[in-house]
Amino acid sequence: MTIQDIQLIYGQVIYALDKRELKTAFDSLNDLIARSQAGLFRDELNRLQETYKQLLYYYTEGSRDPMQTKIYNELTASAYELGDRIKSTLLAAESSGLYFSVQRTFVAHPESVEMTGAIISSYEVNDIKQAETLTVRLFKRIWSSPPFSEEEMESLHRFIVADDAPPSGNAKGTDGRSILNCQIVSSLILGLQEVFDKRKLLLLTVAAESGDEEVRIRAYTGILITLYLYRYRTDCYPEIKHRLDALAERPEFGKIINLIILRFILSRETEKISNKLRDEIIPEMMKLNPKFNPRTPFPENPEEEMNPEWMETLSEGKLGKQIEEFNRLQEEGADVMHSTFVHLKNFPFFNEISNWFMPFVKSQSLIAADDVIMKTLELITHMGYMCNSDLYSLYFSFKQVPEAGRKIMTGQLESQLSELKEHQMAGLQTKNHNTERIIGQYIQDLYRFYKLYPRRNEFNDIFNRRLDFHNLPVLQAYFSDRNDLLNIADHYLRKNYFEDALTVYERLPGGNDDTIYQKTGYCRQMNGDYEGAIAEYAKAELINPESKWLLRRTAQCYRAIGKPETATGYYLQYEKSDPENLSVLLSIGSCYLERKNYTEALKYYFKVDYLDAGGNKAWRPVAWCSFLTGKYDQARNYYSRILSHKPDSQDYMNAGHTEWVLQNRKGTVSFYKKSVEMLDGDYDRFRKKFDRDIPELAAAGIDPAEIPLILDQLRYSMRG
Repeated sequence: MTIQDIQLIYGQVIYALDKRELKTAFDSLNDLIARSQAGLFRDELNRLQETYKQLLYYYTEGSRDPMQTKIYNELTASAYELGDRIKSTLLAAESSGLYFSVQRTFVAHPESVEMTGAIISSYEVNDIKQAETLTVRLFKRIWSSPPFSEEEMESLHRFIVADDAPPSGNAKGTDGRSILNCQIVSSLILGLQEVFDKRKLLLLTVAAESGDEEVRIRAYTGILITLYLYRYRTDCYPEIKHRLDALAERPEFGKIINLIILRFILSRETEKISNKLRDEIIPEMMKLNPKFNPRTPFPENPEEEMNPEWMETLSEGKLGKQIEEFNRLQEEGADVMHSTFVHLKNFPFFNEISNWFMPFVKSQSLIAADDVIMKTLELITHMGYMCNSDLYSLYFSFKQVPEAGRKIMTGQLESQLSELKEHQMAGLQTKNHNTERIIGQYIQDLYRFYKLYPRRNEFNDIFNRRLDFHNLPVLQAYFSDRNDLLNIADHYLRKNYFEDALTVYERLPGGNDDTIYQKTGYCRQMNGDYEGAIAEYAKAELINPESKWLLRRTAQCYRAIGKPETATGYYLQYEKSDPENLSVLLSIGSCYLERKNYTEALKYYFKVDYLDAGGNKAWRPVAWCSFLTGKYDQARNYYSRILSHKPDSQDYMNAGHTEWVLQNRKGTVSFYKKSVEMLDGDYDRFRKKFDRDIPELAAAGIDPAEIPLILDQLRYSMRG
């Protein structure tokens, strides 16, 4: 069997089990065994099927077995695990991927997970390189291991729990314990994404109770990711639910989970931000400074200062507004640094998979005792603007700069960062900044790994998924706080993820809060469910009938479903309280236009034209309504204005219609030709638009027999 065949049939097994179609899953497992000649699993599959047949027999006979649910869940879990083992066995023989290559290495040269003691001992005697070498091996051992035995789980459990014990010996040993636990947690997370392991997930719940906040937050993050990836499987293991219940009793549980979810929502914006930097901001900066290099986070010649004259351009122009927006996003916690460091992950340090998750510490063996650099980078670390991975990139980049330039750069950075830190401390007194910082940094570390690791294509990128953790049934019991749910929904709404926001708003009781109904309706409207939006807006209107926003949104929805008469009523009600709102007046005119009441439409369009002194908002609708009502000279007058002010293809076509009715056929052909030219010479596109206007031309008195003549003349003129 090919690797693709193995993955395909395994996927069928998991899909069937997720739907709790055990018979289908057993059939697919049987097919996988038969086609792969993995006969050693045949007996186990037969035992599972026999047990299931007996359960079905007693069920259909009407027997009530209090153990039925427990047996069914155990059967399902066993079927999942059997599928995992078959797949892993087959891929271990066929795959050249990193995961199975590392796994084969440990099969040939077994190592115990109990090397934790040797690692801490190495830290205590200041043998940092040895400690790091062993940590890398332990990371790979945990990541690539098959499901843990009870002994392996107990060994790591004891070590993780021990981090709450009073520190003893050299302080470096205590630092080393924190680093090691961080790496253990990250390797558990990565391993769980390769294959589900109940014991690894339970170890994450143990780490989530650690006294080390860095370890604790990484564990919570891993729990969420694992529950998301195996949302249907974890129901089979009651001990997982029991551990989650125990965690939920901790006062910090809801807050940390909520903050992690919000950061994952922000991570969706990373590519948009990177694209905007690449396509808009960086080109503008390069215009100001041709020597600007977007691939480095600092100037190539640090002695060259920015020209003060640029600052006026930066602050007043479009670029200044974009930079302000990026500052706001950064304060919000968005990952605005990703594109800056995309090209700074080629250092040898990043060839090792575990280093992508390494906390940034000055005790790292590759980091020299350079107080100038480390002082600056530690300040950046505590401010939370860069993740651990980027801090290592920045350090290695700094080391490539000559010492004189390095001192200038670090001095400038330190001065700027000190001011930022003072501002930050003044504005974040009421927030648990350290918790938010760690969460943001770790999620960015994960993002860097899945997007930039050299062998990233061998991993399933979790950031390509929706990661709507709040919708997980297993977690919904812990999300009863209305404010937390509202905060999540509002974050989705602000980022225009309307479908995700809607799923949360629908879980919130509206009661007497019209804003919930408004937001629910708005999400439905933006998703194209206009009738559903109208129903929600009606609920909000009962509570807040004076809301102009509601009147306008409801009118928009009625127009969208082809009911301009009803929409007109809502717009007219709005007009009473704001009679000079140009946008609403235009909408009223458009409603009358859709109802073919051209006289009333013109009244409103003329009102807009009068109020919009010096503007041109109403020119097009006035011109078209004039044409439709037979006021051709008036239409010609307005089209003359339109064509002198950024006309489009449709404007030239409509002007051509007007000239035709006024018997100026040469002018008609000339305008039609310009209309085609504005469509890049695509006559077929022009013809489709033209054909839609034939009923209006006929109503204006154009003989249908003349249409082929004028169009043929147009085509001849185009060739000429």
